[in-house]
Amino acid sequence: MAAPSKRLVQRSRVRSHRSEEGPSTVGVVGMGLMGTSIAACLLGAGHCVVCIEIDPEKRRTAPKRLLHLLNEAHARGLLVESGVELVKRATISAEIFDLIDAQIVVESTVESVSVKREVIAQIESAVKARTLIGTNTSAIPVTELQLGAQHPERILGLHWAEPANVTRFMEVICGKETSPASAAQAMRFARQWGKEPSLLRKDIRGFITNRIMYAMMREAFFLVEEGYATVADVDRSLRNDLGSWITFAGPFRFMDLTGIPAYATVMKNLLPELNRSTSVPRLMKKVVSSGARGVSNAKGFYRYTPAQATRWEELFMNFSHEIREVATRYPEDVGDRAAVKPAIKKERRKVRK
Repeated sequence: MAAPSKRLVQRSRVRSHRSEEGPSTVGVVGMGLMGTSIAACLLGAGHCVVCIEIDPEKRRTAPKRLLHLLNEAHARGLLVESGVELVKRATISAEIFDLIDAQIVVESTVESVSVKREVIAQIESAVKARTLIGTNTSAIPVTELQLGAQHPERILGLHWAEPANVTRFMEVICGKETSPASAAQAMRFARQWGKEPSLLRKDIRGFITNRIMYAMMREAFFLVEEGYATVADVDRSLRNDLGSWITFAGPFRFMDLTGIPAYATVMKNLLPELNRSTSVPRLMKKVVSSGARGVSNAKGFYRYTPAQATRWEELFMNFSHEIREVATRYPEDVGDRAAVKPAIKKERRKVRK
């Protein structure tokens, strides 16, 4: 085994409970906002979690941040065990080789191809040959992150939604080299984590939700920039229309429920008029150049006092818990689980031809 990197040296006092008969071990690399909620999800699912972070300050605060998420989930009835007990199964470390026993490692670093490739290479140097590696990316094609890897067949995308320990969303994305066995294993992990996972059988930038969401956002910016509606008007309409059914049904189910032919009629006239710009919207550039980051610095498309920004963060967390509880009352779209492996194999045959 290669010598550990000199910069990966410190670990916290929080230690894993390891035993041959105990919980399985998984890893998370990167303990930012989403990495922390991913780790909380995995702890809540019963794993021992090795959390790797090279930033000393993030390492120092990680146990407290994990404890807060776990205690809140416990208080809301999502977890049987208390946060105090669950966080004992976490190891917070700067040493990449602490991932040696992990069955799956989730990379959750910045959205950069070069950074993610470097981190994946470090993970591969530390884990066993059969360890699954999931990259948490919002839009980077997984195939790009498989280039140069020792075992590209075990690398796939795991697209989470924040807060990752509450939402039931997950997309499992197959890169060009991802094996059917790896995809099937990732889908099993996702269900163990309380997710209703979707499988992308072929790699595409943005995956499912981001491609659809950004198409919606492009049209939203167009309506505001061209003076058809204000930011608040657009938010209000979507909240009270799309927001009233999207948790219950996706677009295809919704068309089934509300009458398919009418949608074809509307598409004929409306689709040619939808915005198809490939440029970043003017309003987005203006807001970003002002230094706005949203509620994290109390500056965004809306104006906030620091207290209002904090309140909106709390409201969002409350809503995430409540909407999860509502979603569990209604059925998951089922019928395709048994077809996961055959479908991937079918796509592989098409590629070879």
